[in-house]
Amino acid sequence: MHWQKITLAGLGLLGGSLGLALRKAQLAGSVVGFVRRQASVSECEGLGAVDAATCDLRAAVQGSAMVVLCVPLAQMRPLVQQMLPALEPGAIVTDVGSVKGPVVEDLEGLVAQAGGHFIGGHPMAGAEKTGVAAARSDLFLDAVCVLTPTANSHPAALRQVRALWDSVGANVLELTPQCHDELVSRSSHLPHVLAAQLATLALSPEFPSAQKALCANGFRDTTRIASGSPEMWRDIALANRNNLSQALRTFILGLEDFNRALQAGDAQAIAAFFETAKQRRDSWSERRWASGAE
Repeated sequence: MHWQKITLAGLGLLGGSLGLALRKAQLAGSVVGFVRRQASVSECEGLGAVDAATCDLRAAVQGSAMVVLCVPLAQMRPLVQQMLPALEPGAIVTDVGSVKGPVVEDLEGLVAQAGGHFIGGHPMAGAEKTGVAAARSDLFLDAVCVLTPTANSHPAALRQVRALWDSVGANVLELTPQCHDELVSRSSHLPHVLAAQLATLALSPEFPSAQKALCANGFRDTTRIASGSPEMWRDIALANRNNLSQALRTFILGLEDFNRALQAGDAQAIAAFFETAKQRRDSWSERRWASGAE
């Protein structure tokens, strides 16, 4: 599928990577990026993330068949409100946000008022590195991209957004916004909270300096995602707070069970704890490799 013009509102890791992928595969006549700082214009153009970048939101959106919101969650509604006067009738607006319920609720009706169509999206291909300089054209290859249509979604618009992510190599999955938010609270949002707390604890200045020297590969791998954008993860935690809170409660109960077994010296319960985790993780990993995912 080929689009005449696609607008990427925000050119960080995800927006920049999508732009690189679209341009590499020649999927659009023009890929235009909206950025907030004039200094970012030359950087984004120089890296090849877009054909052209601009700080003029309406100019970026005007004449575009599809607009992809690649900004933090809290910025999406104000940005859409600003772009509505320039939105083409029938234009499609989608996003890459990690929470879908509030986003779909906020934007579906708003975009419809301007004669456009909104489809929620979430490519699960983030990394701890941020910014357009970290973008890669193959970021979405074999990544899962969740689309969250509703009963109000326009069928042709859904097909277009699906085609977009298919075209850059993603594996598209459709879920309701509510189901998506519950599932990612455990598999994506909870791990970020855990990594952040572990980094905060183990690297506390209250401990001897030797503590940092003993933070080796296991610590590095477990806490890698703690280097993600604090602003982005603040917005995600707040937007999905009910599901994330429940995931935390369940996780804490499991830790409390383990702590009781540890204090009691219950070798059988401790072994079972680690064995169950190993079996489930190994099974998941084998299925991912078998499907071609990394």
